[in-house]
Amino acid sequence: MKMPSPLTVALAFLVSAPAALGQIADNDKYGQEDHFRQLDELLPSPNSYRTASGAPGHEYWQQQVDYEIEARLDDERQRLVGTQLVSYHNNSPDTLRYLWVQLDRNYFAPFAEGHQNNTQGDLDRMSFGQLRRMLAFEEFDGSYKISRVELENGTPLEHTVIGTMMRIELPKPLGSGDRVDFHIDWSFNINDSRVFNSRTAGEYFEEDGNWLYLMAHWYPRMAAYTDYAGWQHKQFLGRGEFTLEFGDYDVKFDVPDDHIVASTGVLQNPEDVLEKKHMERLEIAAESDTPVFIVTPDEAKENQETPATGRKVWHFKAEDVRDFAFASSRRFIWDAQGYQNGDTDTMAMSYYPNEGEPLWSKYSTHAVIHTIETANKFAFDYPYPVAISVNGPVGGMEYPMICFNGPRPAEDGTYSARNKYGLISVIIHEVIHFYFPMIVNSDERQWTWMDEGVTTFLQFLCEQEWEDGYPSRRGAPENIVPFMTSSNQRPIMTNSESTIQFGANAYAKPATALNILRETVMGREQFDYAFREYARRWKFKRPEPADMFRTFEDASGMDLDWFFRGWFYTTDHVDISVTNVHQYTIDTQNPAVEKGIQKRDREERGPHLSERRNEELVKRTDRFPELLDFYNDYDPLDVTYQDRQRYDRLLEKLSDENADLLEVDLNFYHIELENVGGLVMPVILELHYTDGSRELKRYPATVWVQNGESIGLLVHTPKTLERVFLDPLRETADADEDNNHWPRRIGESRFELFERGPWGGSGPNPMQEAREAEDARRNP
Repeated sequence: MKMPSPLTVALAFLVSAPAALGQIADNDKYGQEDHFRQLDELLPSPNSYRTASGAPGHEYWQQQVDYEIEARLDDERQRLVGTQLVSYHNNSPDTLRYLWVQLDRNYFAPFAEGHQNNTQGDLDRMSFGQLRRMLAFEEFDGSYKISRVELENGTPLEHTVIGTMMRIELPKPLGSGDRVDFHIDWSFNINDSRVFNSRTAGEYFEEDGNWLYLMAHWYPRMAAYTDYAGWQHKQFLGRGEFTLEFGDYDVKFDVPDDHIVASTGVLQNPEDVLEKKHMERLEIAAESDTPVFIVTPDEAKENQETPATGRKVWHFKAEDVRDFAFASSRRFIWDAQGYQNGDTDTMAMSYYPNEGEPLWSKYSTHAVIHTIETANKFAFDYPYPVAISVNGPVGGMEYPMICFNGPRPAEDGTYSARNKYGLISVIIHEVIHFYFPMIVNSDERQWTWMDEGVTTFLQFLCEQEWEDGYPSRRGAPENIVPFMTSSNQRPIMTNSESTIQFGANAYAKPATALNILRETVMGREQFDYAFREYARRWKFKRPEPADMFRTFEDASGMDLDWFFRGWFYTTDHVDISVTNVHQYTIDTQNPAVEKGIQKRDREERGPHLSERRNEELVKRTDRFPELLDFYNDYDPLDVTYQDRQRYDRLLEKLSDENADLLEVDLNFYHIELENVGGLVMPVILELHYTDGSRELKRYPATVWVQNGESIGLLVHTPKTLERVFLDPLRETADADEDNNHWPRRIGESRFELFERGPWGGSGPNPMQEAREAEDARRNP
């Protein structure tokens, strides 16, 4: 019986092995997971509000909340006092018996839940700031003092404060399509950033006794009521951000008359609060190609040295925004530049004290405009009339049309590369938030990654378009490897407050996942099309993760469930190993060829060790030659008449086409791969040949469909393969580069030499140190 050729065995293995190993999801018998199991069981069922395609349904709805607010800034006592009229439009199909209001300032109440749940490890070390902050939270009360909750006609409304939430009982149920108007009066103490910083903070400048205020979640805000969760009234514990409704705002700020106010919205009364020269400069800035000072550094210095003599009211309006923030100080420098392109017509502006110079005037407004230019390409044209960056005691935080950013140069005006790129990056990040979630209005309190991860991904794209070699911290796949291989993580699809390693989990990992999806899985063209479709569909609406996942598949025509399942719902990591490479050639079945090859292999191998050492021995047949017979001259690898006859009969049976295949001169390489990390990914192989050439081969992730643990890939080539290199461009976040090579490379590293001290340490012993100190004391 003729044995099958090596190639036949290899091909049969490739076809049959996966079936033999089993592919059923959660197959207990074989213990293999189905990495390509669809997400339908995890995603909410489509309905008339949210379709199976990922688009808003024909009955999609969201609430609207309009605000009229008047707030007075007390610069002597660092206090804000306000009154507001809230118009709540019930666009839902439901009848509401009560309303929920977010009182995020109650996070600053003594012994608030957000502080009580901060666990502490060993107390071997604690910074002065940590201790000061911990003690201050027991003494400082920055929570809301609610003095009035009543209907517009003066009827008091029963209300209950529960931590950072307030429930308002309605005198009668609010039906679908109805509206209720009510007042809330409030006040709170502003927290000093020197003691504890937050999104709202006052910064004190000791040299001149002035303050700079960054004001966020400063007014009671209506909680969101949604089709997927009802009221979003999870307590604010400090990390999870905000879920809000769109509406129109009419806001007046009563501040000292020498303050400059930066705010969400458009200034309605510039002639009342600005000097003529400022308004003239704004007109010039609107048409300028570079930033123009509206308030110069010298004017800001003069302003901070002259006490206020009265008060002014700055009046702003904003339409279709989900929040409202402002900053106020007499120390602000102010520059601006107009930007128009497509449907975008906005004024980019920056506000900062002299402590921000020269870094801020050089980079801030440029970074704002650069971000809008870049983000417009990937999402939609920025629709708001202003885009503002403010410097103050907040690392980086975003609101509609305005963001707060912290980096400053050294006191002497110099700055490091870290300062420079830190400032540019944080501004890029926060301005992208103007799009996500300030327009694409995701639920931040639940899914941090939907705004922070998406924003960090777009930040990476913007940074790479700033300059060659931009030092992006997040986005490149190799940078996420230490986190992906960490045991201290939870899936991306984890509630904001439950997430651990927050920056890596909610920012870096989803950003990296989207970058890999764009560059390696979908390709730039298909990804960019799908991403723009997602942004367009959910502009000024509230998407859920399922809407994003479904839109990507709907717009691209690609099944991406495996990718979203692996990257977003598990803590698996990427580690694919090249475990073996075997070479095959076609068995021509021509005895002259095949036996010639076997003779060549025999000669190349030569005799084994014992045969070599026994060559000098006198054999029995040397002494008795009559023992030699036919078989002593017979070589089984010689071509016989019968061999030729069998080969001729074979050719007679084969068609010319099949006979020609026996003469194909190709090398077939069976490359075996193992999925060590558990996360299936496309396979990218760089093949190095003996002639010095290289070939890049890309295989989709579906090569793992039949067997998610190990596979074999077959490569045929007329060339001779020398080396295999997996993921040569470091595009999949593969955790172990050592097992990406076949044959394995010798690991290279370096070690440091040092000289041991006489007592076994690397320096002087304690007695020597004591003697040196005594000598120094005696001989100063």
